[in-house]
Amino acid sequence: MTAMTIDLHTHSAVSDGTDTPAELVRHAAAAGLSTVALTDHDTFDGLDEAAAEGQRSGIRVVRGMELSCQNSGMSVHLLMYGGDEAFPELHQEMAKVREGRTNRLSPVLAKLAELGAPVTEEAVLAKVGDSPSVGRPHIADALVEAGHVKDRKEAFDRYLADGGPAHVERYTIDVARGIDLVTAAGGVPVIAHPWARGREAALPPEYLEMLVSEHGLVGLEVDHQDHDDDTRKRLRTLVDRLGILATGSSDYHGTGKVDHDLGVNTTAPEVLAEILRRITARQS
Repeated sequence: MTAMTIDLHTHSAVSDGTDTPAELVRHAAAAGLSTVALTDHDTFDGLDEAAAEGQRSGIRVVRGMELSCQNSGMSVHLLMYGGDEAFPELHQEMAKVREGRTNRLSPVLAKLAELGAPVTEEAVLAKVGDSPSVGRPHIADALVEAGHVKDRKEAFDRYLADGGPAHVERYTIDVARGIDLVTAAGGVPVIAHPWARGREAALPPEYLEMLVSEHGLVGLEVDHQDHDDDTRKRLRTLVDRLGILATGSSDYHGTGKVDHDLGVNTTAPEVLAEILRRITARQS
């Protein structure tokens, strides 16, 4: 382990992970991390608990969030670091995103029943825990419990992925508007796993360049388990050309996601320093 080991994308049970925020931070400390960002989906609700545990465990906790966005009908995930967590316009959009996620539960379950993989609403809600909305991972967990699939990955591959047989569209905001909102709130916007699972079609280089030049996108998550070596190399070349930041992280979900252990990918200390510098500058 290096002196600074930094993981800037993790999830707790407040969205679709399996650890409480405090457990996640303790696990991060045990894994040898010096810094961890909690970036739950469309909510800030777990950050105070995580930050308090960070004080006890001696690990820096970067306050963050992962905003559900889209481009060309394909989901895009936008990481926000720092900023005003009470910014009204951002809160309004986050609430609409969460409502859209919850409202699609019934039609997704109806499709699953037609596909021969029935699960009940009660079984899904039992998986939600402290999350303020129902996400596809909760449905996936119910599918696992019912014996229809072996894990979340199979649930998404067979049924729940964008364009999959049980997929139902929901409200998300355009990624350019998401970047504008994060920036207006004083946060630092970084696109998570931009070319994972076919997303390159929705985020080609020329579009990413536009997001940088016209909307102030600060970085791309380059080192991620869903990016192979060639994808990482091409993204790093793009990042260097655009003059933006390259981050790396685990996208940890506890036991909810295999092969995403804390610290499996990390962010360089100088990149974290620049993110923190920008957070401070935007607060002044």
